[in-house]
Amino acid sequence: MSKTLPATLSLATGEAPAGLSGMTWRVLALYSLLAIVLLLALSLPFATDYVGADNDDRMRLVVVRDLLAGQGWFDTTQYRLGLAGGTLMHWSRFVDLPIANLISVFSLFTGQRQAEALAFAVWPSFLVVPVLFGTGLAGYRLGGTVAMHATLVLTVVLILSLNRFQPGSIDHHNVQIALVACIAAMLLAPAMQPRDHAVAGVLAGFAIAIGAETTPLIGAVCLVVALRWAWHGRAFRDAATAFGLALALTVTVAFFSTVAPSRYTQVTCDSLSYGFYALATLGGGTLFLTASLASAWSFRGRLAALAGAGGIVAAAVLLIAPGCLANPLASLDPLLKTFWLDMVIEAQSALAQFRIDPASIASFYATGLLAIVVCARSAYRREAAEAHLILLALLVVALAVSLIQIRGSIFVHVLAAIPLGRMIAGLRKAANAEPKNLKLGLAFAGLTLAATPATWAIAGALLPGASGNVLRAELAGGAKRPACTDEAVLAPLAREPVGVVAAVSDVGTSILRFSGHRVLSAPYHRNQGGMLTQLHIGLSEPRQAEAFLRGAGVTLLAFCPGNAETRLLADAEPEGLYAGLLKGEVPAYLEPVEGVGGPVLRLYRVKPE
Repeated sequence: MSKTLPATLSLATGEAPAGLSGMTWRVLALYSLLAIVLLLALSLPFATDYVGADNDDRMRLVVVRDLLAGQGWFDTTQYRLGLAGGTLMHWSRFVDLPIANLISVFSLFTGQRQAEALAFAVWPSFLVVPVLFGTGLAGYRLGGTVAMHATLVLTVVLILSLNRFQPGSIDHHNVQIALVACIAAMLLAPAMQPRDHAVAGVLAGFAIAIGAETTPLIGAVCLVVALRWAWHGRAFRDAATAFGLALALTVTVAFFSTVAPSRYTQVTCDSLSYGFYALATLGGGTLFLTASLASAWSFRGRLAALAGAGGIVAAAVLLIAPGCLANPLASLDPLLKTFWLDMVIEAQSALAQFRIDPASIASFYATGLLAIVVCARSAYRREAAEAHLILLALLVVALAVSLIQIRGSIFVHVLAAIPLGRMIAGLRKAANAEPKNLKLGLAFAGLTLAATPATWAIAGALLPGASGNVLRAELAGGAKRPACTDEAVLAPLAREPVGVVAAVSDVGTSILRFSGHRVLSAPYHRNQGGMLTQLHIGLSEPRQAEAFLRGAGVTLLAFCPGNAETRLLADAEPEGLYAGLLKGEVPAYLEPVEGVGGPVLRLYRVKPE
């Protein structure tokens, strides 16, 4: 007999209608328009560049330019990055394509630079729409109209506080946020609709194709669908089969449309490769077959069938991609961990970040923990229990990933807005019903503030520590100091004959953007050879540094005295080349470029042997 879910565990509350009215869609569109207007109004007047400040934004620009210049669709090598032969990038063409198309369209009416600026303003603004539609629809399905409004307000605040949706933010993280928000909405579909779960499968497949950061979360999504099938049986068969088939087909299409035939058998753990393709299609396929064949079995029979399917997938993981069970960055050279990864805030673990800046920890984790408590409480009280259990599972996995690397907290925050929005709506209703009840009013106000990561960030910035120092520096204002990443500063380097440049990793993407040179180092883990060579150049005593420079074919050394990495390398090795250059000691094999010897950038030509 098929086991159906008791009414007390129904997916949505009786307050949430099954369908969306035209008015609801108009509300979602209005919030999207409002968020985009606010985002542009708060960003554009203060923008100093049309490309985001993140290295990934600048590198995406370089990759898209190469695609527009005729580089092959399947060829994702960045030939101007790293040692001779370049660096094979792990980014998806699915993100390059719409950006390139926008630039192409705008270039019909304006110059190339203006076309890029317009495209880089439109693309992140466009992605605001699926994020708000996803969280708004999820909030509506979880708790009705008022919950939808509360969820949308929380999401708008989150979007405005993140830098991933500001003009110029063209890396893939905003796309991943949009996919996660929409997947959550599809999983909360009333009456377990197959159509919505098919959409969730398609979105999950694209998430796997676009980046490995969401892979653990997509794994949790698959597990949630499988467990719901085991619980509901025949009632969930169509939804489970739709999800599994859609996932398998989407990953298949993504694999063959973006991976070069010469790399079909390669297994990489940071991008869509044979490993992720085989496991995703096997997982989706086994779910499809299991749900198709065993839905009429007893609950225990379905659990046994699911366990067997899970065992097959687990064995396939160990056989096909055992290395992907570990952190892809765990195999980094110790030198790179010390002088690069340990300085990247988003790559820090919760423990490491607490040691660096304890005041900032709440901004990454408090909202997620609060949402987990709310989900557990609602499930325990039989309030939309199954829906809250779904969100609880996703939140726990996302939080676990963020404890390893805090960059995962962005997915925690977008998911947290859904249950917290429902709770805020409930408290608001209770407070309005009892206006003299001060406790209810304070609970409503307190939860509303605590539900936004921005509140915790501001509170942390008011405390002593690195976050407070950054806030005080921003409030102090003043003119922006020139940096080695500025176009005007790098102009003399761009005028030099095209060659190979040695520079600290933070400057690498700007050199690629503003010149035709090849650069040894930029902060990407697939370029370990180039990054290590650059580190050895800075740390080695001048004679050894010369050997590294000539071995890598370097023609120009771009030296940034005020750069944090430069100072770190000089302090680590007082007898090294960088320490000597800071003291003004220039070895005979370096020729200073006339007129480029200021405090921001010093440029040296490597003399021929």
